[in-house]
Amino acid sequence: MSDKIIAMLNQDLEGEHAAIIQYLVHAYAMGEGEMACEIEAIAREEMRHFDWLAEAIVGLGGVPSIKRGDMRTGGTAVSNWMRNDVKQEVDAITMYEEHIKAIDDRKIRRLLERILSDEKSHRGSFEHFIDKAKREGAKDLRGSRQDSVTKILDWGVEHEYTVVLQYLLHSYLTPNDEPKEELQDQAINEMQHLGWLSEELVDSGGSPRIEHTDINQSRKTADMLRADIKIEKEVAAEYDRAAGEIDDAGLKRLLLRIRDHEVYHIDIFSDLLAEEEG
Repeated sequence: MSDKIIAMLNQDLEGEHAAIIQYLVHAYAMGEGEMACEIEAIAREEMRHFDWLAEAIVGLGGVPSIKRGDMRTGGTAVSNWMRNDVKQEVDAITMYEEHIKAIDDRKIRRLLERILSDEKSHRGSFEHFIDKAKREGAKDLRGSRQDSVTKILDWGVEHEYTVVLQYLLHSYLTPNDEPKEELQDQAINEMQHLGWLSEELVDSGGSPRIEHTDINQSRKTADMLRADIKIEKEVAAEYDRAAGEIDDAGLKRLLLRIRDHEVYHIDIFSDLLAEEEG
């Protein structure tokens, strides 16, 4: 029975993953504003669901899926995006209700019922946003700019999304408390970077393409940390190189700030690795 529950929870996890990225794409595309902030807040609640589900899967002896479910990011008007977000929530509600009926485990049912309550609230929020978007004239602020600057920003977004997933997966799979905590903390920091770069990309006339590259799926903590150190060293050097090619002072400061964070991550992971190997 555990295998069936794990499979259902991974379906839910993939749905949460899709919702997070779909909602962030919509929020970033709208720029600064009350509604964009509210949508980002909903995305953060979906991140909490993602975390709860992943921990439940590991608790049952499973491995959390890092696949992303289907997204709905089409449409030219913001009101249409909000309709798509309503549909995303309707799908989630339907699946959670089905899984609650199919699962006997009391604690898992309780968790899914808790998440279901949030999803119903999210559906109501997005239904409200349909009319709000029309009233306030919310617009898609993304542009079609493609040059060396947007290329750097796109690369940064891709990297940050990749390491968010990698560090979260490693945090769920390591049996050791200190690496788990540090990996989750650094994943949160990388999610901040993802937001900064995506917003900068929209402000610069570009359009964020939130996709990731290959994710290291090591099972041993030392191997995880080696992989995390390797990617951090590579990316810190790349941010440093990119900052040297940028003329815009504000963007240069942003890239150097992120570089400094990545160097910090290297130090943290290196200390953890030394403890693992000691």
